Amino acid sequence: MTSADETPVRVGVFGLLGSGNLGNDGSLEAVLGYLRAEHPEAVVDALCGGPEVVAARYGIPATRLHWYRGEYRTASRAGAIAGKALGKLADAFRTAAWVRRHDVVIVPGMGVLEATLPLRPWGFPYSLFLLCATGRLFGTHVALVGVGAAAIGDRPTRALVRRSARLATYRSYRDALSRDAMRAMGVDTARDEVYPDLAFALPTPSAGTPSGPPGPVCVGVMAFHGGNDDRARAEEIHRRYLDGTTRFVRALVEDGRPVRLLIGDACDAPVVTAILDAVDSPLVTAAEAASLTDLMKEMAAADTVVATRYHNLICALKVGTPTLALSYAAKSDALMDRMGLDAYCHPAREVDPDRLLEQFRELEKQSAELRRTLAERNLVVARQLEDQFTALTAALFPATDHGHARTRQETP
Repeated sequence: MTSADETPVRVGVFGLLGSGNLGNDGSLEAVLGYLRAEHPEAVVDALCGGPEVVAARYGIPATRLHWYRGEYRTASRAGAIAGKALGKLADAFRTAAWVRRHDVVIVPGMGVLEATLPLRPWGFPYSLFLLCATGRLFGTHVALVGVGAAAIGDRPTRALVRRSARLATYRSYRDALSRDAMRAMGVDTARDEVYPDLAFALPTPSAGTPSGPPGPVCVGVMAFHGGNDDRARAEEIHRRYLDGTTRFVRALVEDGRPVRLLIGDACDAPVVTAILDAVDSPLVTAAEAASLTDLMKEMAAADTVVATRYHNLICALKVGTPTLALSYAAKSDALMDRMGLDAYCHPAREVDPDRLLEQFRELEKQSAELRRTLAERNLVVARQLEDQFTALTAALFPATDHGHARTRQETP
């Protein structure tokens, strides 16, 4: 506890939180759990994409990340373009004022140092740069905790991401590929560590033991249009992904298997609707999941999971359900390898329903063995995340000679 003559440590959390992406919110939930358990004296608030959602769901004060409310709408008219430009200027001052009020700011997980999905440099990369630059200016520790990174082709985006990483006080990554990518972009990663994704720290719902006839299959879908470098082919990539996934679901139904369609972001809902319309069977239903915990409950009740979104995969692997990844980036392959299921990856850009069905059947044949493998790997992951939070406390919440919650440190 904090004594009467001490000032409670002021902690901010930052990111596209409360904006409909369940993975981002799951990372936030894991960090809040850590803070409440290890640093209950901390006063926590957020600068985020969906402040109303964050405040209501997690009980912390929250401020909107962007001054201009049309930030994520395409600006084609002069008024909208001017609004966005003015918003960028206003955000510089708003971010600085928010950062200055804090001792520590944590960016919880998320792929904040990558562009594996479409991304503009003046969007989140600019916001992250403002955070890290003003943190350095005001002496506020900025920690990028368990984040994802990847090689970035677009030069302005790459420059902003690289500079942000260099300005941060603390960095850790969710896989070795992320650390390697930042090293290749010129960031000194000698003191940076790799730990499992923060979402693995969330409580695990109980899982039943499959018995009797084949049970449900969870299929996690995504509004997938390729990556940042695929904009010219985005619609073609999406059509191929949707067609292949739909044909796979239809094949499962023809085998008499119940299918539960899952999403990981609000923008995925049209894909669910398209598959329901195309297959038109009572065996295909859609789950309404509002959190990673909801997703885990669905997946714990399934025999098998086939999923695209990275945090859909994490949920399935965490509850120990045999999982096949429709992989859209190297991070998915790295995750499956960490958990011992590297043989069960299928490219999201080139979904071949016949080959996917073949892999699925092989996965189910090995189900019992894979469940044992996942149980073992999850024990290792849990220990590694304990190390992550211990390291975070040492870096951001060191005790001083006067017993205060933190001291200023030189940034690396």
